[in-house]
Amino acid sequence: MVQGLRIVESLQFDVKNAFLNGRLEEVVYMLPPPGFENKFGTKVCKLEKALYGLKQSPRAWFERCTQVVKKQGYSQAQCDHTMFTPHSNNGKIAVLIVYVNDILLTGDDLEELEAMKNKLSKAFEIKDLGEMKYFLAMEVARSKQGIVISQRKYVLDLLKDSGMSECCPIDTPIDLNKKLGAIHQGRLVDVEHYQRLVGRLIYLSHTRPDIAFGVSMVSQFMHRPYKEHLEVAYRILRYLKGSPGRVLLFKKNNNRSIEAFTNADWAGSVTDRKATSGYCTFVWGNLVTWRSKKQSVVARSSAEAEYRAMANGICEILWINSVLKEVKLQVSMPMKLFCDNKAAISIAHNPMQHDRIKHIEVDRHFIKENLEARIICIPFVRSEYQIADILTKGLFKPTFDLLVNKLGMFDIYIPT
Repeated sequence: MVQGLRIVESLQFDVKNAFLNGRLEEVVYMLPPPGFENKFGTKVCKLEKALYGLKQSPRAWFERCTQVVKKQGYSQAQCDHTMFTPHSNNGKIAVLIVYVNDILLTGDDLEELEAMKNKLSKAFEIKDLGEMKYFLAMEVARSKQGIVISQRKYVLDLLKDSGMSECCPIDTPIDLNKKLGAIHQGRLVDVEHYQRLVGRLIYLSHTRPDIAFGVSMVSQFMHRPYKEHLEVAYRILRYLKGSPGRVLLFKKNNNRSIEAFTNADWAGSVTDRKATSGYCTFVWGNLVTWRSKKQSVVARSSAEAEYRAMANGICEILWINSVLKEVKLQVSMPMKLFCDNKAAISIAHNPMQHDRIKHIEVDRHFIKENLEARIICIPFVRSEYQIADILTKGLFKPTFDLLVNKLGMFDIYIPT
């Protein structure tokens, strides 16, 4: 991919029999493999290296991989231990990321990428998959406009496996007035089927922020699902049937800022009246992270719920800033946190309102510290432009479509 005058490559590798490269620190014995009982008698085997199926194998393999990468002059990122960057800083970028036995090499330092590729091939038996196009069920495509990430094949497989390939599509993933809560009467559904379905939806929400709120709701009833819960999960499938090819677009631009939108649905849960927090963060104008989650405690006011959501959003943009520092990229300061609740913004700037903030003292000091350091600023955004609304509540179709567009999502398969 050409970014300005810089050529950026993203290479993908698969490590063959990755776990067999792990070296065990613990003493582990195993019974002889089937068919060798007569040869070993009553003796057992002492393992020197990890085997598939052993609990220690993933950790042993990652430690071995880390040692090899560090030996090549790379340092392990503190914000994400699966990311490695070279010590040398020649004005170019090289990043190595490990996910189990899949390795990604990306950056504009083409010489360093090629050198690291050769070093990895000497240390492990790897399969060069070339330019990244399909990674962990995520489809990656490049164009002059930028990078597109989708899970269309994953969606179609999910619909087929669920028997919903021929269902009638629907415009939104969750009904506007739907309040899903605990049920103590009605018909229970198969727990394994429900958990398997919701688990696959959770994974899909990693590239589909438009279903994040609905998935957050149905995932709260994994241990005792009723028919009503399953129907909400099926509604999400019906929505996916109408938009299986909706993608995230990462555009090239000169924006060097980090922005976040936070929102909360106060007392939204009919079961325990806890609020639902939502945030979405944009790096250089592109959506990179989002979350929809019920708050851990009951908020006594909407301002308190919004304030807690703001604290979560600040934690996220501080983490993103630390990731960018690890790869030696500069960010415009202060980072913006958009909120549509004037009371919460007022509390952030005026910590003397003790009667309204005594229940959120920790969050107050955390936000105040970052405000005074000019690391963040908290501008007000009108509710109709609050993008995080899509992560906290059901919406009418026009509003839902508008926010999906603002997230940088579009359907490349819709006829023009």
